[in-house]
Amino acid sequence: MSATPTAALRSCPPETEEIVDAYRDLAAPVAERTADADFTAGWRAMADLGVLRLAPPDAAAPGPVTRALAMIEGIGLAGVDPGLCYALASQVFGMQFPLRATLPAAARDAVADVQDGRTLLCHALTERGGGSDPFSMETRAVRDADGFVLDGAKTFITAAPVADRAIVFARTAPGRSPFALSAFLLPLDLPGVRRGETFAKTALPTVPMGELIFEGARLPADALLGEEGSGLAVMASTTAWERSVILGYALGPMHRLLTRTVEWAAGRDHFGRRMGASHQVAARVSDMALALHRSRVQLYAMAARLDAGTPARQLAAEAALTKISVSEDYVRMTEHATALSGVRAFLPGFDLAADLSSPMAALTYAGPNDLLRVAVARQLGLPVEN
Repeated sequence: MSATPTAALRSCPPETEEIVDAYRDLAAPVAERTADADFTAGWRAMADLGVLRLAPPDAAAPGPVTRALAMIEGIGLAGVDPGLCYALASQVFGMQFPLRATLPAAARDAVADVQDGRTLLCHALTERGGGSDPFSMETRAVRDADGFVLDGAKTFITAAPVADRAIVFARTAPGRSPFALSAFLLPLDLPGVRRGETFAKTALPTVPMGELIFEGARLPADALLGEEGSGLAVMASTTAWERSVILGYALGPMHRLLTRTVEWAAGRDHFGRRMGASHQVAARVSDMALALHRSRVQLYAMAARLDAGTPARQLAAEAALTKISVSEDYVRMTEHATALSGVRAFLPGFDLAADLSSPMAALTYAGPNDLLRVAVARQLGLPVEN
């Protein structure tokens, strides 16, 4: 698919745009070759291109976060499945970068294999009874000899059915104290750990989602991330990282959607003229371009802040606003494209078929937008509760 209609929206520094283009070109033949492959095969194919490899913090411009974001945008622009792009972005931004900031050097070396795609991480926070309230957590890790014993269950976990290791949050003290929770990094082949239900999804269906169940799983002391009782701080870091830049997975699909819509409107005859000659059509297409431009500017601005060394937790409000804005622009953009495509948007065999569920999922993944609005209002000083 030609990217010409969106060339005017490529406003990043040249070195960043070169990475976007390089990974678009690298990924295009791989995406075609693996289109019918399973999730793990697609994951490893993208890892072989270097998508999971983090540049060192002192790398030449662009910085490591901007570079990773450009890679994700590039593979999306090449047509790599949006679910796979989402899963890659979730691991890179929601786990790999936070772990690099959290773990000591020796522990980082122990998980270095995630960068070659042969080891896959998942983030196990949500429980069926708790939803977005971490203090309702029932999974418990109890001190025992020189380690912990873990009991409980986590659900709705991206990549749980295929992951090799998990970041698991568990209660290590009673009550709603900010020090009641702890975070652990553990292999999923430990005795007492098993995979529960795998969920069929209508949104981003290619990336698996499932449950993890812990039944007296014994964890060594070094499975603890940070200090005991620092789980809320680890959670704040991982979620701030994720909300800052995870929507980078949508940039490629947004580019492709705009390009497809422009080509359709420019070539379709409608009421004796080209469809694109209509002011109403032009306005919708311009709104789509605005959504893509705004999303790109916001995401790369967040990446630049992180590259500059700003701690992710200090960006919580900006991260929430970015996640809200980009996810809602993704939905609006899809709605515009669907309106312009007519019935063809709902026919799977046509090039204009629309996926409405996956953009809608962006409103919920990494935190429901309604709750993020509450958090932003609270940081602005309103006495609002969840």
